[in-house]
Amino acid sequence: MKLILSVEPVRFPLTGIGRYTYELARRLQQSPEITDLQFFAGRRFLPSLPTAADQSGSGYGLKRALQINFLAVEAYRLLMPLLRKRALKGHGDFLYHSPNYYLPPFVGRSVATFHDLSPFTWSHCHAPQLVRYLQKELLTTLGRADALITDSQYTRRELAEYFSWPIERIHTVPLASSAEFHPRKPQELRNTLARHGLEAGGYSLFVGTIEPRKNIETLLDAYCRLPLSVRTRWPLILAGYHGWQNETIHQRLETAQREGWARYLGFVPSEDLPLLFAGARLFAFPSLYEGFGLPVLEAMSSGVPVVCSNSSSLPEVAGTAALMCEPMDVNTLTSLLQRGLEDESWRSAAIEQGLQHAAGFSWERCAMETLQVYHKVLESR
Repeated sequence: MKLILSVEPVRFPLTGIGRYTYELARRLQQSPEITDLQFFAGRRFLPSLPTAADQSGSGYGLKRALQINFLAVEAYRLLMPLLRKRALKGHGDFLYHSPNYYLPPFVGRSVATFHDLSPFTWSHCHAPQLVRYLQKELLTTLGRADALITDSQYTRRELAEYFSWPIERIHTVPLASSAEFHPRKPQELRNTLARHGLEAGGYSLFVGTIEPRKNIETLLDAYCRLPLSVRTRWPLILAGYHGWQNETIHQRLETAQREGWARYLGFVPSEDLPLLFAGARLFAFPSLYEGFGLPVLEAMSSGVPVVCSNSSSLPEVAGTAALMCEPMDVNTLTSLLQRGLEDESWRSAAIEQGLQHAAGFSWERCAMETLQVYHKVLESR
């Protein structure tokens, strides 16, 4: 099998899609079934699999500037497919896989991974010009793809229903947490946590982009209803990319920090993140909508109990190992947070159950099931 894998998502900031792309690429490199694996990004082939930097380069600043300029976005949308088509010329005997929605013009067979439908179903949570770009590109991908991959059964059904796309050509391949996410002893965590002003077991954690879809205001509403002694003993720590449409959230975080019960760390370097997870007393993730919800699995793999919403794909990811409630139910969320922090019997059972549940997901399984999709596409010729 000859494969071209787009590795463009492997860049700063390394989001869930970047992590998925990197881990999948590493496993595909080891597969004897792939006789020729080429990595592609932008409009060129790369000599090797890239790694994500922990800080943005000049290209990232340019990308953010383009996203706020409609004419620049539209010019990019129209020009890049032509440049990519030229670069891919002569590779029609390869299968092309985009792990991040977009498929360029390509004469061979192609597969795209759709992680969620937020540009369509949660468009109000994105910048308008970005939504226009994404919607046009994703619709183009649907016209080009021979098959689609989703991270969850929820997104598979949503994708088939929303676009009337044949569900038999949509394949669910779950993600996994990486090996760095595992339980750790307090002495292993001390130095890293100290740099962030934290102690092992001394905080609750939320990890994700600071944006409306993550439902952070509801989390703050629920957390501030905890007894003062509880929320100051285990303050809420938030880590992730700064995000968008979040002025109110950041204002509330500044107030909560002055009151001593919450703090925003910003974007945390990738080598620190597994230790930040492992040191948490509780992981809280009341997101409104997730295509998968990888941080929930990363917390469980780290031996940390989880409280999350029961929305979208999260019940698939969390199984029965987490405490769950409706995402906007502030009172129930408060009670679950308190139980998650104080109920030692539940915590012990949740840690054990979470570790067992997370062990059922692996990047090896992800790669194997992705290869099965490739074979189905090639056999359908």
